[in-house]
Amino acid sequence: MLNGKIVLITGGTGSFGNYFTECVLKHYKPKKIVIYSRDEYKQFNMANKYKDYTDVMRFFIGDVRDKERLLRALDGVDYVIHAAALKQVPACEYNPIEAVKTNIDGAMNIVNAVLDTPSVKRVVALSTDKAVNPVNLYGGTKLVSDKLFVAANAYSGTKDVRFSVVRYGNVAGSRGSVIPFFRQIIENGGKELPITDYRMTRFWISLEEGVQLVIKALTEANGGETFISKIPSFKIPDLAQAMLPGCGMPEVGIREGEKLHEVMITAEDSSTTYEYEKHYIIYPHYNWWGKENIISGGKKVKEGFEYNSGTNQKWLTVEQLQKLLTDMKLEH
Repeated sequence: MLNGKIVLITGGTGSFGNYFTECVLKHYKPKKIVIYSRDEYKQFNMANKYKDYTDVMRFFIGDVRDKERLLRALDGVDYVIHAAALKQVPACEYNPIEAVKTNIDGAMNIVNAVLDTPSVKRVVALSTDKAVNPVNLYGGTKLVSDKLFVAANAYSGTKDVRFSVVRYGNVAGSRGSVIPFFRQIIENGGKELPITDYRMTRFWISLEEGVQLVIKALTEANGGETFISKIPSFKIPDLAQAMLPGCGMPEVGIREGEKLHEVMITAEDSSTTYEYEKHYIIYPHYNWWGKENIISGGKKVKEGFEYNSGTNQKWLTVEQLQKLLTDMKLEH
């Protein structure tokens, strides 16, 4: 599907953008991969990483807040992956207007710029569990962003463009996950790993699984879907024991804006959610969206179904976590 295509990734120098680029170059023959981001130093490092692909790689300095720059970068682009966002919860709480400008205004700029660029055929926006029943500003801005991308399908008119969303939590080993934090403590000789709450659970998703879900959305989406992977859960204390067996685990209290469990699908969404072999899809609930767009092979979930890391059917043991951690590459 990506052979001969031009793909633009906003926030492309992040962990997702780097791994997505690696996978696409390995398995496909794209015409171009355009990295659109604000940090010239990260772009410099990424350009060096992919110096053998100078005929394919393109780097655009730009901000999703700047629609004019987006329009310039989108010229001739076939597919857009929107990964750019302000994601640190405390930073968004302290700088709320900046979070709104990037996460909401930026999403609106992507939608409008794409609708003004005839070449773009597919847009996939990355979402987060924090957009579900949000308790912090980051989650609130991403909820609005998700709504903008779903509703964009109603404004496409006769244009052959489809917008969809992919939702997952913190990717295992990424800067936003607890794993690098624990690993730093261990490397510094620490014997205790602090636990915010012993009851806390999270979903486990790897970068590879995240990339596969995005490619599935690019390939299959009819427009308006929210894709969620079927993935296992784990308990934070089990992760601590997997990383440092026998360690002390002082309970330090839940942080502001933090949830005990990750929720990917709410009970309220169950009426429009379908289950597939390896993923779920939440379909839009709008009068402009037709049921003929439901992708075949799925089964409607039961009324009241909730996809919650605390009530998940599949769990990772300490031993399984140790195996997954063994060869994990951490983002620096």
